[in-house]
Amino acid sequence: MDIQKIVKEAAVKAVKTLYNVDVEVESITLQATRKEFAGDFTIVVFPYVKMARKSPEATANELGEFICNSCPQVSAFNVVKGFLNLQLSADFWRTYTIDMLADENFGCKAAGSSGKTFMVEYSSPNTNKPLHLGHIRNNLYGYSVSQILKANGHNVIKANLVNDRGIHICKSMLAWKKWGNGATPQSANIKGDHLVGDYYVEFDKHFKAEVKSLLPANYDTLLEEEQKQAKAAAEAQSPLMAEAREMLRKWEAGDAEVRNLWETMNGWVYEGFDVTYKALGVDFDKVYYESQTYMLGKSIVMKGLQDGVLFQKEDGSIWIDLTADGLDQKLLLRGDGTSVYMTQDLGTAHQRFEQFKFNELLYVVGNEQNYHFQVLKLVLKKLGFEWGDSITHLSYGMVELPEGKMKSREGTVVDADDLIAEMIQTARETSEELGKLQDFDKEYTEQVYRMIGLGALKYFILKVDPKKTMLFNPKESIDFNGNTGSFIQYTYARICSVLRKADEQGIILNNELKYSDFNEKELQLVKDLSAFPETVADAGANFSPAVIANYIYELAKEFNQFYHDCSILKEENADAKLFRLNLSKLVAHVIKTGCALLGIEVPERM
Repeated sequence: MDIQKIVKEAAVKAVKTLYNVDVEVESITLQATRKEFAGDFTIVVFPYVKMARKSPEATANELGEFICNSCPQVSAFNVVKGFLNLQLSADFWRTYTIDMLADENFGCKAAGSSGKTFMVEYSSPNTNKPLHLGHIRNNLYGYSVSQILKANGHNVIKANLVNDRGIHICKSMLAWKKWGNGATPQSANIKGDHLVGDYYVEFDKHFKAEVKSLLPANYDTLLEEEQKQAKAAAEAQSPLMAEAREMLRKWEAGDAEVRNLWETMNGWVYEGFDVTYKALGVDFDKVYYESQTYMLGKSIVMKGLQDGVLFQKEDGSIWIDLTADGLDQKLLLRGDGTSVYMTQDLGTAHQRFEQFKFNELLYVVGNEQNYHFQVLKLVLKKLGFEWGDSITHLSYGMVELPEGKMKSREGTVVDADDLIAEMIQTARETSEELGKLQDFDKEYTEQVYRMIGLGALKYFILKVDPKKTMLFNPKESIDFNGNTGSFIQYTYARICSVLRKADEQGIILNNELKYSDFNEKELQLVKDLSAFPETVADAGANFSPAVIANYIYELAKEFNQFYHDCSILKEENADAKLFRLNLSKLVAHVIKTGCALLGIEVPERM
C-alpha cells in the first residue's frame, strides 16, 4: 500500500472539489511530520492559498477537514500556520504492518524492474602497491552503492578498472630488477602486492637520493623559487627516472623482456588483491585492464585529431583546447606516443558503452580527481559521444588518521590487510573484555569476531557523507552502545534471541494481527519501519550509503527503547504479544536488509 500516493490523491481531490482547480499528484509536497508536532504526514498548503482566497490557516483547515472525511486512512489533522499535519488511523497502521510482514523483500524492488542499467566502477587500484585505507573507503562505497541501486530495481554492473601500466608500474619493475635479487612472494614469504609495493617505495628512496646528489652545492642558500627550479632540473636529469621512462617506452613497443617481467609482477599483485577483496566482502562483475583499453583510447584521440577536434604541438603531443569552456588545454597523448590517464579513460568508457549501453556510468574516485572527470565528460561530448552526459563522478573525501595523511611513495600508508586484521583483533579483545561471546564455541566466536570487526569498519566509514573528508579511529568504531556497527549487530542478535525463545515456547508467528491499540513506542516503531522503502529510494537517488546507515542506527535505537519499555514474551495479552513479536521480527528483517546494502553481516548470536 503506497500511503503517500493515497494521501496525495486525496489532496488532489480536495483541491478540485473545494476550489475547482486541477493539480497534478506530483505537485503535492508531502513530508514526514516533525516529531515535535502530532501527525504522520505534512502538506505545505501555501501553493493553494490563492486558489482558496483565504489565509493559510483557513485553507489548511478546509483541506484537512475534506481529506479527513474522504480518506479512511486519515483519522485526524491539525494546522500549524501554513502546514497541514495529517494523522493516520491505528487501523491503517495495523493493516500496513501486516502488509510489511507479508512482503519478503520489504523495502527493495525486484532487480531489473526499473529497466535502467548502471555501471559502477570502483576500486581501480594501481598494480604497484597494495590496497590501503583510502582504497577501503572506495571499495566499500562502490560496493554499497551497487547494492543500493539493485535494491531500487536497476540492473547493475560492478566494474573494476585495474591501472596495470604506466610510469608508476615501471618504477616498481625497475626497482625489483635492480635491487630485488630475484625475490618472489614465496621466497620472501610476503603477499605479492606487498612485495611489489615495497619496490615502489625502494624506487622512491633511491630517486630522492639521486636527485639530492644532483642539486647544486649552494642549494640551501637559494631562494624558495630558485630551490624549486633547481629541484625540477635535478629530477629531469635523473638517470633512474630516465630508465623508468625508457622501460615504459619499451613496454608500449611490446619489448618481450619488459612484458614478461610486467606479467609476472602483476600476477603477484592480482593474487594479493584477491585475498584483500575476499576479506572485505566485495566483488566485481567485470574487470577491465588499462593495458587492454589504452590503445582504443589512442585510436579515439587520433581520430579526434584527424577531425580537427584536437590539435598537435611541435613535440608531437596531442591536446584539446577547453579554454572556451572555462578550463584549460588538456594533454591527451604525449609527444613520445605514450598514453596518459585520460587516453585510457576515453577508450575504456567507449568500450563499456558499446558492450552494455548503460544509462549511467558511475566512477567512484576520490575528490582529488574532480577536474579529471569534468574534463573526461566534456572531451567525450566534443568527440561526438553524446552518451558522455551519462557519466557521473561519485566523488568522495579522503580518509585521514589521527597521525595525518598517508603517502604511498614513502610507505606511510595504512595497509588494508593490516587494518582488517587489527579490526578483527580489536573486536576479539572488546568482546572478551565484555564477556559477550564466552558461551560459544571457538569456531563460531572467530566468525563473529570477523563480523564485528569488519562491520565496525564498514559502518564507521559508510555512515559518513561520502563527500566529506573523514577521520578514522579504529578504537572508536567498536562500541556496543554508540552509533556503531557493533551496536546495530548486537540489536539484531538480541531480536534473534527473543524470536528463538518464542519458538521454544511454541508461539507461532502469523500475519493475522488483531491488536491495534498501539502505545507510543509501538506506533513509533511501526512508523520508522514504514519509512524503509523511501529511505532505500533516497539512498539510491543520492548514491549515499550514509542514508541507510543512519536509518538503521535510528531504528536499532528505537527498538532498544521499545524493548526496554514494553514487555514482549511476558506480555499477558496474547494479541499484544503476537503483535510485538511480529514487530520485532520485522525490525530484524529491516536491520539485516539494511546492513546487507552496506555489505555488513549480522550474527544471530552475540
